[in-house]
Formats: sequence, structure tokens, C-alpha cells
Amino acid sequence: MLKHLNLHTLGVIVVALIMIFVLPAAISPFQINLLGRFLTYAIVAVGLDLIWGYTGMLSLGQGLFFGLGAYCFAMYLNLEAAGTRMPEFMGLYGVTTLPALWQPFYSPVVAILLAAVFLMIIAGLLGYVIFRSRIQGVYFSIITQALTAIVALLLIGQQRLINGTNGITEMRTMFGAPLATPDTKVALYIASVIVLAVVYLGARLLIKSRFGRLLVAIRDDENRVRFMGYNPVLIKTLVFMLSAGIAGIAGVLFVPQVGIISPKQLDITASIEIVIWVAVGGRGSLIGAILGALLVNTGKSAISTARPDIWQLIMGALFVGVVLLFPKGLVGSISDGIARLRSKPGDAPVALEAVETPTVV
Repeated sequence: MLKHLNLHTLGVIVVALIMIFVLPAAISPFQINLLGRFLTYAIVAVGLDLIWGYTGMLSLGQGLFFGLGAYCFAMYLNLEAAGTRMPEFMGLYGVTTLPALWQPFYSPVVAILLAAVFLMIIAGLLGYVIFRSRIQGVYFSIITQALTAIVALLLIGQQRLINGTNGITEMRTMFGAPLATPDTKVALYIASVIVLAVVYLGARLLIKSRFGRLLVAIRDDENRVRFMGYNPVLIKTLVFMLSAGIAGIAGVLFVPQVGIISPKQLDITASIEIVIWVAVGGRGSLIGAILGALLVNTGKSAISTARPDIWQLIMGALFVGVVLLFPKGLVGSISDGIARLRSKPGDAPVALEAVETPTVV
């Protein structure tokens, strides 16, 4: 397994180097910025695949963690743009002194830590309460969906604090470098490539470990895992925390490439879109989660540009078609097709899961 993992790691590094050194010279700064944004979507999709594809818990709250991570870093960027003054939107609502909530975000290090560690703590507390009550299946999905809706509504009502439904804008520089320059866009794109590669390799190492086999065992038969002496509550809480931290880091990379974050970007619709990316690519496959995020968002961008009047109908029809024709997702269906081609006549059919799902022994 170690040899296979090393070869796989080498392949990921080669692909990352090509993306870092070849693509920026081959495509425009606008396309680089767009691809960098899609890579942040791929990062959060990997986090969802860990808890849904491998652990069997469909979370409809990943958009919440993604958005809150983006808010944390957006507050730092907003303060950097304001300098010694307060953020511009606060003056519109009669705010005369900077709220205490904003004070820690003068430091980019604190902002990033809050976007990752603090969200992991919140997810840990929430997950422990949910899993200790043995809530699972559709009820877990409903709870995460409801939490996402509640937080989105609360943010909409905070005009004086975070500009309400208009969101946080006025992001001009990051670490002193102008965000609008091609060099900064390339730097953010490269950072997205590196973080995605690290997250993917870390997640792959995790699922190949004993902990990863326990995740799959919980997905397949949680009671059996409990009877074997393991604590499913702790295991599920840990993977839920990890997925929240991954989503938060993705949000940190997302917001300077877009220049705005608003409550709409972390509502229920955003979380459902993340689920669609993983479903299209193939849940239980880290590669599938990444490809699903990239393919769906590339298609969304191309179709909305070509047919702005009916692009949502076209995308909806494509999603339905993919789910009906490829119920295991693109990667899972390709894996099954390769297995059928390799099988000899008369061999018993072998049920394959997605290419990266570990076997529980």
C-alpha cells in the first residue's frame, strides 16, 4: 500500500506542478481566477465526500462552514482596505466605533485560525450532541439544513455588523498586494492548487488508514462497529470536525478571488450544490469529488454565458440525466465499465464501489 501511495503521491505532485507552471502561461488571468475559484469548490467537495461518501452522513451544512470561513477572512480584508478608518458600510448605518467582534480580524493569522480551528470546534460540539443522541440518516441532514437556514437568516439581519444581505465587499488588497493585479490572481490560484493537493493527499492517507476503514464500517453497519468496542460518536465527530475545517480553509481561499461574501453564498442552496458536485463525480471517491466540482462549475459557467436565459433549466436537466444514467457518479461508472471490460466471460460479476473506497477487514 505504501508503494502505491507513493506512486499516487508522485502523480498528484506532477499534476500540481503542471497546473502551477504551465496553466498560468497558457490561459488568461480571468480564466486563472475562475479556475482558482473552482479549485476552492473542489476542496470543500473533498471534505463533504469524507463524511458522506465514506461515512454515510449526508450533511447539508457544508455551505455554512464554507461561507463562515469566507466571512472570517473577508473581515480581515475589509479592515486592511479601510486602514485606520472603519469599514465604509458601517458609516451608512451610523456605527461610530468598530464593534468588538471585528477587533481580532486585524490579524490575518487570527482570521485564518478562526476560519479553520474555530469552525472545527463548533462542528465538534454540534456533532457530539447530534451523534451522542444517535441521530443519523435523513434526520442528520435535516438538522444541518435547518442550522444553515437559521445562520443565513441571522446574517441577513445584521446590517450594522456585517452589512446584512449586501455582504462584505471593499476588498482591495491582501497582505499589501492589490487583489486586482494578474500577479495576485496567479498567486491565489497557486495557493488553491497547493491546498487542494495537500487536502487530497491527506484525505487519501486518512481513508487508507485504520481510521478510514472505520469510517466505511460505520457507513455500512454502525451497530457492528459499536459492538466491536469502537466509539462511533467520537469517530463521526472527528470526521465532521475535519470536514468543517476543510470547508473553512476553502472559504478563506475563495473570498479574495471573488471579492464579496454574502448570506446568499452560505444558504441551503449553496450546500445542495456541493452535494450535487460530489454526486455527479461519484461519492466515495476523492477524485470523483474533485472532478465533479470542476466539471459542474465549468459547465455552469459555459452554459450561463452561452444561454443566460435558460441556463438553469439546462443545468437541471443535465443533473437529472447524470444521476439517472450514472447512479454511482462519473468515476464510479467508469470504474465499473473498466471492471466489466477486464472480466473474462463466465466470471461472476463483482460489485465495485468507487475506485478509492477502502475495504473493511
